Amino acid sequence: MTEYFKIGRLVAAHGVKGELILRHSLGKKTALKGLQALFVEEGKDRFLPWFVAEARAKSDEEVLLLLQDVDTREKALRLTQKDVWLAEPDFKKHSGKSAPISLLNYMIVEDGKELGIILEVIEQPHQVLCRIEVEGKEALIPLNENTIRSVDRKKKQVHVELPEGLLEIYLG
Repeated sequence: MTEYFKIGRLVAAHGVKGELILRHSLGKKTALKGLQALFVEEGKDRFLPWFVAEARAKSDEEVLLLLQDVDTREKALRLTQKDVWLAEPDFKKHSGKSAPISLLNYMIVEDGKELGIILEVIEQPHQVLCRIEVEGKEALIPLNENTIRSVDRKKKQVHVELPEGLLEIYLG
């Protein structure tokens, strides 16, 4: 089964020809070269594929996109504020190696104990949080220079030292 990774959101229509602005967290300036299709979330766990007609980098965090069959501003506006996902092979190709989003699906490990797989990376202005499930409950783990001990890319593990009592907040 193909895995999908959330990379950002269509934030606005651009111009009158149906272009969209994709704000992404891929960690590098990209024109998504070679990307055939991306997936727009239409509902919980429901993704519609859209074929990319044209894409060009606007900034480190934004790409101007022209999708097939989206040729007016009105059609583009219907897609704004929707999350964008990539299939795993495309995600690996286009995400920056040092970008926090590249840690999706890595295991959080503390003192040799596996806590949970990173399900989502939430980038905030001054910190990065990752959402995991611990004992069936959602927990947000801060990733920063104080908590990360090491990242093992071969084993897909992030070794952390968490503040005392952090997990207890979530586990009750």
